[in-house]
Amino acid sequence: MGGGGVTHERISADEGGMRVDRWFRARFPALSHGQLQKLLRKGQIRLDGARVKANARVEAGQTVRIPPLGPARPGACRTQPPLNREDRAFAQSLVVFRDGDILILNKPAGLAVQGGTGTRRHLDGMLDALKFKAPERPRLVHRLDRDTSGLLVLARNRKAAQFLARAFTTRTVSKTYWALVSGVPAPERGIIDLALKKSGSGRQRVEPAGDDEDEVRRATTRYRVLDRAAASAAWLALFPETGRTHQLRVHLSAIGHPVLGDRKYGDATMIKVDGTASRLHLHAQGLILPRPAGKSLEIEARLPGPLLGSWRFFGFDPATAPPLRDMWEPPA
Repeated sequence: MGGGGVTHERISADEGGMRVDRWFRARFPALSHGQLQKLLRKGQIRLDGARVKANARVEAGQTVRIPPLGPARPGACRTQPPLNREDRAFAQSLVVFRDGDILILNKPAGLAVQGGTGTRRHLDGMLDALKFKAPERPRLVHRLDRDTSGLLVLARNRKAAQFLARAFTTRTVSKTYWALVSGVPAPERGIIDLALKKSGSGRQRVEPAGDDEDEVRRATTRYRVLDRAAASAAWLALFPETGRTHQLRVHLSAIGHPVLGDRKYGDATMIKVDGTASRLHLHAQGLILPRPAGKSLEIEARLPGPLLGSWRFFGFDPATAPPLRDMWEPPA
């Protein structure tokens, strides 16, 4: 943490719904809780020009005023313990794309992106292993749930972070997820437009779309059935148009087709199907995103072994999926 003048940071699409204090913890880990509270009380930190509290939630596209932070107090910086050789090698093994501006990882299920209560091992704590001799530590510009596997985007410098944040906010990044769900949605191509509201224990719940409460956030997901196993299960491609916490899981549960293995939002009778993996069957499979230098990047992540076994159990072949750019077709 250092000095400098006032700066402004834009909330990315995938940061929508985060608490202000958690957003600062992710972006400015050297800023202590006490320092943050003092800046908030004095109004030096503002959200779209207005004073804000630590427990307020940010929205994609909003702008945060960041005052000059100055040098950290002795003992205020939360330093990461040195990475051991095993964790360093593990973090580097996740890289599936790298250029001068961007890193893309294929994150395994079970690995948290950021730390929290009771979470000691997380990707944010391994970012020093992903510098690859660059002068700056990579920055997280995209999030995945702990239990979701797949593609995760990092920026290798501040300029790239700002570019990518704008790309996610303006929805010029196309994200494709694969899921195995209970039953088969009808119609087989459609749009789920159900607003979400945060409830207790970190859960989201569906709210009426017309509800104007401050905590209600519009959420839209497109989906397509790629294959089906009679009426028991389906392989879906999902295309989130907004980036709310747990959006895909809540939306699929709300229409009666929860993701297999979803212990938070799923049907208790479908948490574990004999012959399938004992985990959430949701995978961030594809990305089409612009790059700061050059044409857009199109990239896919293979299913991890346990999920591949589940796909095969139902007779689904990932090789039959359409190309990313042809994946979505609007309903007739």
